[in-house]
Amino acid sequence: MKRFVLLALLVFAACGEAEVDRRRPPEPAPSGIQLQEVAAFDSPVYVTAPPGDDRLFVVEQGGAIRIHDGERTLESPFLDISDRIEAGGEQGLLGLAFPPDYDRTGLFYVYYTAQDGANTLAEFRREDGDSADPRSGRVLFAVEDDEVNHNGGMITFGPDDRLYVGMGDGGGSGDQHGEIGNGQALDTLLGKILRIDPRPHGERPYTIPEDNPFVDREGARGEIFAYGLRNPWRFSFDRATGDLTIGDVGQNAVEEISYVPFEEASGANFGWRVFEGSARFTDGEQAEGAIPPAVDEGHDIGNCSITGGYVVRDTGLPRWVGRYVYGDFCRGVLRTVQLPDGEPQDTGLEVEQLSSFGEDAGGRLYAVSLNGPVYRILLG
Repeated sequence: MKRFVLLALLVFAACGEAEVDRRRPPEPAPSGIQLQEVAAFDSPVYVTAPPGDDRLFVVEQGGAIRIHDGERTLESPFLDISDRIEAGGEQGLLGLAFPPDYDRTGLFYVYYTAQDGANTLAEFRREDGDSADPRSGRVLFAVEDDEVNHNGGMITFGPDDRLYVGMGDGGGSGDQHGEIGNGQALDTLLGKILRIDPRPHGERPYTIPEDNPFVDREGARGEIFAYGLRNPWRFSFDRATGDLTIGDVGQNAVEEISYVPFEEASGANFGWRVFEGSARFTDGEQAEGAIPPAVDEGHDIGNCSITGGYVVRDTGLPRWVGRYVYGDFCRGVLRTVQLPDGEPQDTGLEVEQLSSFGEDAGGRLYAVSLNGPVYRILLG
């Protein structure tokens, strides 16, 4: 998720060894909203669901995707590709996305760090409703990465049915890559959100949409949709408006939530490495048209790694509808904010080692703990 300094890195690297503390369930918030444990998993990092499917698909960092049908977790994984993944620290199976036509095609996409460290996007095919064929894997790209951290990992289909891919800046500290860092360099995929059509085109294993912002710019990668990012571990599109919100993990001082309306998102520059949040990070450099964060929060209140969430559209959470929910891996407090310029509010809910949020096919909201539990957020 980030470089997770010392304790946080050790915690993440110890995946699979932590035991779930079931002695006391999370307390409900003053609003009556509470966390209801769905089930516990082995180092879960994300949850999602195919369109129209009532079940929950849980991504485990070690390389398995498991299905929870509302009552139980199916014994056999939907997909297990642990034999091709390097897991631990910030590496592993990190993302999963189902396209709008999944029911017809059976195709879906995963993002992982391969055994050689490459940040890899791959396509797989469903065998039946409960399982996929691990032999069906087709790699769309594998981006070399010399560092073990800042791997990105979020993939999702946007409101335009294109596949969006979050890429970290290449790792290390301070984005010390090339003359201006990867975040601001348009000749690399690192430090970006990419936008592609996953269908092959000619000899290329995917298609670059012609309306991407840098398709016709010399020296720029046509896959780039937005740039100036350090490690966009989790981002999302508002189900109602399509607006884009990014949880971009900070360096040593500031964690950032970035927001942009969908119609203004193409070509957006979010400022890293020139800025860390709204604070200047690198003197003497410029980030053309940089969009300031909607929210930046310091490490002085216990933050270490922002966990981006969702604008809530679950009508079962009436007091949260239209508000963005997010948190931090170390602090664990769930917060909401009215974007783009509202004041964040604590919800009274906490999730230890908050690795991710997720939505099911109906827009119901979930919070994920790397310790094992996946919680549904609901009105008690």
